[in-house]
Amino acid sequence: MHKSVKIIIAFGIPLLLLLVPLQNYPLEGITMVEKRMLVILVLAALCWIMEPIPVFATSVLIIVLELVMISDKSFILFREGIDGKTLGTLISHKEIMSTFASPIIMLFLGGFFLAMAATKFRLDQNLARVMLKPFGSKPNIVMLGLMAITAIFSMFMSNTATTAMMLSILAPVLTLFPSGDKGKIGFALSIPIAANLGGIGTPIGSPPNAIALKYLTGGNAVSFGEWMVFGLPYAIVMVLIGWFVLTKIYPATIENIDLNIKGKFLRTSKAIIVYITFGLTILLWLTDFLHGMNSYIVALIPVAVFTVSGIITKTDLKIISWDVLWLVSGGIALGLGLEQSGLAQHFIDAIPFGEFPAYTLIISATILAALMANFISNTATANLLLPIVAALASSIESLQAFGGVKNLVIMTALSCSMGLLLPVSTPPNALAFGTGYFETKDMVKVGVFTLITGYLLIHLLGFLLN
Repeated sequence: MHKSVKIIIAFGIPLLLLLVPLQNYPLEGITMVEKRMLVILVLAALCWIMEPIPVFATSVLIIVLELVMISDKSFILFREGIDGKTLGTLISHKEIMSTFASPIIMLFLGGFFLAMAATKFRLDQNLARVMLKPFGSKPNIVMLGLMAITAIFSMFMSNTATTAMMLSILAPVLTLFPSGDKGKIGFALSIPIAANLGGIGTPIGSPPNAIALKYLTGGNAVSFGEWMVFGLPYAIVMVLIGWFVLTKIYPATIENIDLNIKGKFLRTSKAIIVYITFGLTILLWLTDFLHGMNSYIVALIPVAVFTVSGIITKTDLKIISWDVLWLVSGGIALGLGLEQSGLAQHFIDAIPFGEFPAYTLIISATILAALMANFISNTATANLLLPIVAALASSIESLQAFGGVKNLVIMTALSCSMGLLLPVSTPPNALAFGTGYFETKDMVKVGVFTLITGYLLIHLLGFLLN
C-alpha cells in the first residue's frame, strides 16, 4: 500500500469519527472528552498498525493531541460541550506531560546508560568472550552458548543492541559453514530468538514488561526481583526450547566451530567505574527488599555516576534510543487518557464481559496480544492492549479467581513478546534477516512451534502465579 494511501486512511477515519455528532455514537452516554479520546485511540491504532508515520512520532502525536483536545489547558473551544452534562472530565495537563518523565521512562533510561557504558568500554564483548569459553567447539553446544549469552545481555540491554553485537561476533563464524549447511540458518536464527525471549527475564529487558509495571501498582505491585522470580525461569525454558527446535530443524553438518573473540578487560579508572556500577546496579535491583529503593530510583544511579565521571558524554547522549522512550511514553499517555476520560470503563460497561467465562477473557486477551505482536511492534501492542486489559481485570469479579489484574496484565505482557514469526515482528528479527542467511519461511518454521509452546507456558505460568 502506498504511503499516501496509508496517511489518508490513518488520519481520515479518525477525522470522520470526530465529525460524527455525539448522539450518533453507539456508546450510550458517551461524553465529548470520551469521544475525542476514542478518536485519538483509533488514530494511534491505525498509525501503529499501518505506520504511515514513524511509530515514535505516533506516540508524540498522542500526547500533543491529548493536551490540545482533552486536557484542562486544552484549546478553549475544546473545553466546552454541547451542554454542561456532556463535556466529561478534562485531564490534568501536568499528568499528561509527566508521561515524558514517567518512572518507567527513567527505568529504561538507566538501562540505556548501562548498555552504552558497557559497549563503550567493551564490557559486553569481553563478557561474551569469557562466557563462551565453557561451551567448547561442538556446533550445538556453541549455539546454546550464543543463545544463553544473548538472552542474558537482552535482560539488561536493548535486545536490538544485543542482537547487533552478537551478530557481529557470529558473522565470521557463519563463513566457516559449507554451502548448503542448514546449521548456518540455525545459527543466524538463534540470535534473534534468544534476544526476543531473553528480554522477558527482567522488567527492563523488553518494553512490554516495563509498560506492564505501570498497571501493577498497590497490592498488585511487582518489584524488579519479583519479576525475575517468574520471568527468568520462563525465559530460560523458552530459550532451551528455541535451541532444541533450531538444532532439530537446522542441524549443522560441520563437527567443530572455532569462536575466536579477541580482546581483554580494560583496566583504566573509567572502565573500573563501569564494571563496579554495572554490577552494583544489578545487585541493587535484585535486593530492593533490603535497601528499600525501588527499581526506578536505582536506575538513575548509573545515569548520575556515568555523567558525573564523564563516562557518558553529551556526544554519547545523541545515540540513546530516544525513539523507544517516546514510544513508551506515548503508550503511557494513551493509558492515562483511556482511564481518566472514562472511556476504558465505558467500553467494559458497554460490552457484557462479565457474562463471559473468566478464562475465555484471559485466552482472548493473550491470543490477541500474541497475534498483534507478530504484525506490529510489541511495544505498540502492549500500549494498545494493557490499559484496557487492566481496566477489564479490575472491573470483573470472576477474573479475581484467576489472579485478577496482576495475572492478566503479566500474561498479556508476556504474550506481547511472542513476536517470533516474521522479520517485521521485532527489530532483532529484522536485523538477523538483514544478514541474508535465511528466508522468511525459515523464521516461520521455528517461530510457529516456539510461539505455540511459549503461549501454552504463559498460561501454565499464570496458573502457578495464581
